[in-house]
Amino acid sequence: MTPDTPPVLPMGFRNLTVSSGIRSSAKRTPEKVALICGDEQRSYAQLVEKINRVANLAREFGMQAGSHAAVIAPNTIEYIEIVAGVSDVGAAIATPNPKLTGRELADICNDAHATLVFIHPDCATVIDRSLFNTVKKFVQLGEEYDALLSKASPEFDPASIAEWTTFSIPYTSGTTGRPKGVMLSHRSRSLGFLAYAAEYGIYSPDDHFLAFAPMCHGAGLAYAMAAVFVGGTTEILAKFDPEVVLRAVHSGRVTGMFTVPTHYHAIFGLDRAVLEANRGNRLKGIVANAAPLPQSMKEQIVEYFGDGLLHETYGSTEAGVVSNLRPRDQLRKRNCVGQPFIGNSVRLLDEQGLEVGPGVVGELFSTSPFLFNGYWNNETATQDAFRHGWVSVGDLAMRDEEGYLYIVDRKKDMVISGGMNIYPREVEDVLNGHPSVAESAVFGIPDPQWGESLVACVVMWPEAQFNSDELMAFGRTNLASYKLPKKYVPIDSLPRNANGKVLKTSLREWYATLSC
Repeated sequence: MTPDTPPVLPMGFRNLTVSSGIRSSAKRTPEKVALICGDEQRSYAQLVEKINRVANLAREFGMQAGSHAAVIAPNTIEYIEIVAGVSDVGAAIATPNPKLTGRELADICNDAHATLVFIHPDCATVIDRSLFNTVKKFVQLGEEYDALLSKASPEFDPASIAEWTTFSIPYTSGTTGRPKGVMLSHRSRSLGFLAYAAEYGIYSPDDHFLAFAPMCHGAGLAYAMAAVFVGGTTEILAKFDPEVVLRAVHSGRVTGMFTVPTHYHAIFGLDRAVLEANRGNRLKGIVANAAPLPQSMKEQIVEYFGDGLLHETYGSTEAGVVSNLRPRDQLRKRNCVGQPFIGNSVRLLDEQGLEVGPGVVGELFSTSPFLFNGYWNNETATQDAFRHGWVSVGDLAMRDEEGYLYIVDRKKDMVISGGMNIYPREVEDVLNGHPSVAESAVFGIPDPQWGESLVACVVMWPEAQFNSDELMAFGRTNLASYKLPKKYVPIDSLPRNANGKVLKTSLREWYATLSC
């Protein structure tokens, strides 16, 4: 056999694709409700028909194996059918955050080489289509989308797509501050869905999942799609509203939901009467992810929603779910992210690549069937992330004597605010473009509501006047709102080491003295 010879697959082999579970469920229970979003519903039969029509439409617009599309939309009932339909022809779909600026959205679509873009009407008003260099066709959700789908065939025979083919490309910031496309395969996501079902106990044909995290993010889409992959029902909220979430949970129909710490700040910030009126639920499990839950918040969650429900999961878009702190350990293991998730192996390595023992901090590497395929069009970043088949996103951790993991710090400067990943370099690049700014340094500080918030230390050019309102307005025109620093602080010069690298630890210490 030569290197170019296709592998001989067993007769019974079947590729796992993101739509395979949905299609199986549709054959089993075609009239069952698969998706709910406001007043709209999709039965499984209707969902598969929509997926088929999207696939035929995508093919009509030139989508095939190796092609890339994009969807720019908030949570909507069409999101899952678009992702599944495009991927059924072997193409991959980028899922940029609709809250980004028009320039940022164009940059991501251009980087992804997207030739077909599905766009929500709310997003269409903020973009300049002339900036999208690779796009050949925009399809606006609503009347245009519905009219095109009505003309597409409802019959589609899914292609024989290798399960390791990339199906989606969520974008995450890189170490340089430029967004990086994370290539996720059909196999990694499909196996991930099945692992969710085994671990969390909230994914089965009898379960009703409430999805309100943004589906433009890897986790938001994965947890929403997992429910229909296994034959349950996913109820989609177009946006997060704490009182709407509580009412839905209190109604008794919801058995599971995915959350980030910011959600709980809003929930527990509601009027006490609202909280008390919505006590009681039929939840079987709650998954929390994206940023650490403070121990005091865990105690609030357990007290309000009930014991035996909360899972605190650690992972990344690149590695999938890496570890999980199960309900029985929530109040026993403080500031802990649990044990390796199903199918995962974890190593903590020192600078020499040697595994460290209990109580010693090392860089966390993991390997599992859930790993990404690499970064799109960025081989250098891909090589940096992988080490002999193990992946690291630069987090430092330690393990206790029982094998439980604790995230200690980040090797890089990424800030997680409200569940959103932010790289300071991107913000610095924008601030440094202001004519009065000589240079800047941005870092995160603890924030009781958002987990972390950004502080910008700014060195002004001689004769220039510092004006925080002006800097805020400048940033707002060039960055998504969640990337904006909450505070701007003037400084004469930035502390640096002998190599010229800005010492952000020193900056944080200096800033702390100002806050005292």
